[in-house]
Amino acid sequence: MSSTLVSTSRRRASARGLLGRVAVLCIAGASLASAGCSPRFIPNTDVVDNAENRRIVVFCEAYRKAVERKDIPTLLGMAAPGYYEEGPNADASDDIDYAGLRDYLTHKYESANNIRYEIRYRRITAEKRRCVDPREACDRVFIDYTYSGSYRLGTKEGEKWKSTVDENRLELVPHGDTYLIVTGM
Repeated sequence: MSSTLVSTSRRRASARGLLGRVAVLCIAGASLASAGCSPRFIPNTDVVDNAENRRIVVFCEAYRKAVERKDIPTLLGMAAPGYYEEGPNADASDDIDYAGLRDYLTHKYESANNIRYEIRYRRITAEKRRCVDPREACDRVFIDYTYSGSYRLGTKEGEKWKSTVDENRLELVPHGDTYLIVTGM
């Protein structure tokens, strides 16, 4: 092979190598640029990271920890005076208002021990409503989450472990610099 042919072949190989490296750098740069445009999430959630969502998650974490500690005064303090929970059917006898929540927490909830309550936050949405009554909190915040709960329950046959995994939604209303739970406890 002549020296001219070898040097041309080497230049072409070197150019292909350079083009390959440039292509890799362009792809890497495009990946980094697109990653900068995608939303950031609060760690261990599916919730977009911003100041308002962080405040909401902090509030919900205080709720979760109060459930685990069986801190009834804190839980009642987090519930709105107009708290109302519709039961799973059309019969209104299983619906719970604030007084029913207080009764449930002070009587039935007491029999649960070693409570573990984990939450995976899925979505936070806000809804602005027009108020008819100026004393009413009209804006709403909805927190959709998956929870895993386990606890020991005292029964006539002795203590039994119960566990569940399910979806839930908390509905909050702004209250000063925090929130109150309207439904979903």
